[in-house]
Amino acid sequence: MISNQWYVVLESDEVKAQPVGATRLGEKMVFWRDPSGKVHAAADRCPHRGVALSAGTMQSDHLQCPFHGFEFDESGKCVLVPANGRNGVIPNAMRLKTYPTHEAHGFIWIWWGASAPADLPGPEFFENLDDTYTYSSARDPWKAHYSRVIENQLDVVHLPFIHRNTIGRGNRTVVDGPVVEWKGDRMMYTYVFNRLDDGIPPRRSSELSAKPARSQHLEFIFPNLWQNYITEKVSILAAFVPVDDENTILYLRFYQRFMRAPLLGNLIARLAMPANMHIAHEDRRVVITQQPKASGLKIGEILIQGDLPIIEYRRKRAVLQNQAERG
Repeated sequence: MISNQWYVVLESDEVKAQPVGATRLGEKMVFWRDPSGKVHAAADRCPHRGVALSAGTMQSDHLQCPFHGFEFDESGKCVLVPANGRNGVIPNAMRLKTYPTHEAHGFIWIWWGASAPADLPGPEFFENLDDTYTYSSARDPWKAHYSRVIENQLDVVHLPFIHRNTIGRGNRTVVDGPVVEWKGDRMMYTYVFNRLDDGIPPRRSSELSAKPARSQHLEFIFPNLWQNYITEKVSILAAFVPVDDENTILYLRFYQRFMRAPLLGNLIARLAMPANMHIAHEDRRVVITQQPKASGLKIGEILIQGDLPIIEYRRKRAVLQNQAERG
């Protein structure tokens, strides 16, 4: 994983009144809401005897351990040791490791890595996906490293093979370009130019221009958000949520705003999900076989011109990892 990043880790409806546990980024975490509804996150381990706090309950705005009733506030500080009495001494070390959180667009992010600066800005999101859209979502486990799942959605070469009967129909095997543009430091746009093999070699990216912004393209925001911008009124979003080094949960959404009536719009979004999941599973059956599990710049693969989005992803990922290691 890349440290010192905002990661989407859950959808908002997964955290309700009581604490919930989830393994994310190789760590067991507990999530809960305070009385105002704000989400908090901490290591899912009581520092007293190692019990999972996600098996506990909420006592007002405090997270209570199920084993001995220790209570912790939103900062991770222990505020009550029942065996010592309400005015008893609490060891300073009796506190939880906590994670800064951000909630928006129906997602929960955590800041994973070194201590976050006081003026830490919130995570980026896709500007077009506002409240005029309705969406439906699904959560799909993949036995693959999250970097491989991301690269699959940046791979414009595989479409006529993996998806020959769905979105890859037409046998457009030749890949011109593709064109990759960076929008700021963390957002990458990919424009796709696939065509039939007429004997003419693929054109280089330098010979092509990006399509108009409102035409179909792919967008990726580091470290784990992706959008397939199909039209002004239809998009597919994916959050690639790392569970550990060998498992990822794909949070997949279909967004639409061609039908503005709420009930019909929600119905259309739901009806679109089975087809989207079918396409995702066409990918999953091969992605889970990739070796090595994690992506990287030097993993023994021989890439081609059409792999430019993957090359750009790997380069930026390496830069971010090096920056995090240097602190």
